[in-house]
Amino acid sequence: MLEFKKGVDILSAVGGVTTIGEAKSLFERRLDGEHFNRLATIKNEEALLKVANAIAMCDPDQVYVHTGSEEDRANVRRMSLEKGEEKTLAMSNHTIHFDLPEDQGRMVDQTFYIVNEDEKVSSLAKKELRDVSHAYMRDNMRGIMRGKTMFIGFYSRGPVGAKASIPAIEISSSTYVMHSAELLYRNCFADFDAEVARRGEFFTNVHSEGPNRSEDVPKARIYMDRSWQTTFSTFCTYAGNTLLMKKGNHRFASDCAMYKYNGDELSEHMFITGMTGPDGRKTYFAGAAPSGCGKTTTAMVGSDFIGDDLAQMWIEADGTLRAVNPEIGIFGIIEDVNLEGDPYLMKCLRQPGAEVIFSNVLVDEQGKPRWVGDGEPAPARGVNYQGEWTPDMTKVAMSHPNSRCTLRAEAVGNHNKAVNADPNGIVIKVITYSGRDANTMPPIWVAKTMDAGVAIGASIVSKATAAEIGASGVNRQPWANTPFVAGNLVDYLEAQLNFYGNNRMTHKPVMAGLNYFLTHEARGGSGKGLLGEKRDVHVWLGWLELFTHGDVQAIETPIGWIPKYEDLKKLFTERINKEYPESLYTMQFSLYIDNVVARIDLQDAAWRKEQGASERLFAVYAEQKAALLALKAAKGEIVKPQDL
Repeated sequence: MLEFKKGVDILSAVGGVTTIGEAKSLFERRLDGEHFNRLATIKNEEALLKVANAIAMCDPDQVYVHTGSEEDRANVRRMSLEKGEEKTLAMSNHTIHFDLPEDQGRMVDQTFYIVNEDEKVSSLAKKELRDVSHAYMRDNMRGIMRGKTMFIGFYSRGPVGAKASIPAIEISSSTYVMHSAELLYRNCFADFDAEVARRGEFFTNVHSEGPNRSEDVPKARIYMDRSWQTTFSTFCTYAGNTLLMKKGNHRFASDCAMYKYNGDELSEHMFITGMTGPDGRKTYFAGAAPSGCGKTTTAMVGSDFIGDDLAQMWIEADGTLRAVNPEIGIFGIIEDVNLEGDPYLMKCLRQPGAEVIFSNVLVDEQGKPRWVGDGEPAPARGVNYQGEWTPDMTKVAMSHPNSRCTLRAEAVGNHNKAVNADPNGIVIKVITYSGRDANTMPPIWVAKTMDAGVAIGASIVSKATAAEIGASGVNRQPWANTPFVAGNLVDYLEAQLNFYGNNRMTHKPVMAGLNYFLTHEARGGSGKGLLGEKRDVHVWLGWLELFTHGDVQAIETPIGWIPKYEDLKKLFTERINKEYPESLYTMQFSLYIDNVVARIDLQDAAWRKEQGASERLFAVYAEQKAALLALKAAKGEIVKPQDL
């Protein structure tokens, strides 16, 4: 179990401010009149002590309290251009930010959980003892903002008043980080005290880019102090490492779900989107997928897009599964985003109207952002994150694979702003889990039980992506959330089983696996590459929408329920006007039993290394394996859906 507020509070220890009187005295000395008066509206003493210690530790020249007003937002945008963290592009309200060449993704080898002596963390996580992290902060964060302005913002990770929303403080010397925060999160300056009182907690985030030089990147650190719900980030600017309300605070929210609200809440790495079914029916989905595995694309397929990355979930009194999106914006990978696959997003990126920060793409001579897979001919030259670029530079891609776009979700044509703002949350009827799987699982399969649904999430595998610096190969990615789960994986598994098995959840969701990455080579096809394409996602989600309401029947298999050909053929015509030959259906939905059994054995062996893992998971694996082997004995190693 995680013990909160255990061990030295490093921020307080390095800052040295111990009383509210000392904090207020520091504010009088260090803030000008306007920003002193702004901060004086915050009454929560714990929050004020956090802010005071950040100022004392980092020693900025100026302090700017961001209220979320349009004037403050305009000031931050202007200051970011003046400082050079962003530059204007040809289109109004579009800017470009370049991270250092060495700072293009999450620094997995430089990201640590701060732990106490007897504290256990996930077997897939990196940790550092509290006194070691304390020494780093003392040596590297004292005075790190001298000559800079410190920005302080007060935000809500979710609609104000929602049961699972958690307030947070973002402190940074980076105008790019604060600009991004305003696009991605709800500024709740006016409601902060009330939100802390409602929730009983808040998160604190302290970042400084330092001199922002390549030579400093090796000493960069991203720290999560779980006991004190405080993050620290130094010597980097990539938003995945610096905008700590995102994945840093997501880690803390996962801790809360596991150790404070076990069985009642979950904090998930999931999109939320709505599909319109027959007679205008709205059905909302939440789905997990590792970075680079189609999560944003899947989210935007919906008729009512809510969010592409995170979901705070709880069981409502009426027995429904509810969720809110902690964010109001998108920080999405932009590679392969094009008009054919992502028309809503491309309108924001290529037409006036939306405020967009591009990062680590190429800027051509006309000031137009360009990226790999944008569907347009390559420019003759331009500038990217490494400097001047021309097409003959074959070892340097036009844009980094982890280049991003940051914008408000409300700019996207199919976004449902009203639903995203509702503190009552969204009723989630379908849960999906995706990975990157070339040869094993079909495009869709639906769990027969809640435990089997949890097992789908527990069994995600994926190739490492450009979002993770230093990672390689094929990784286990349970629930696509384990990079952001600090606690013991056994505890997280138990939280999943307790949540979906909770008797208070009387309206259970459909739980399904999705796989977009089957290849011709692995399935006996005559071509090369993927069997499907991006737009097929409309069909896979459309079928799940119908199945959820009992409008279509399915074929029972040992791993779950799969679609019938006739239903998919009709949906391919209706939703994307595409032919869907039965031969392709057969390749996609045949069971390659040896592959599936090998996957089950891999997962079983991996989870058995986690001491104390629930027997409920192993029971699902054992039942599916036995049924698969019996089917193989009866029908052979490759079983067509028509034979079932």
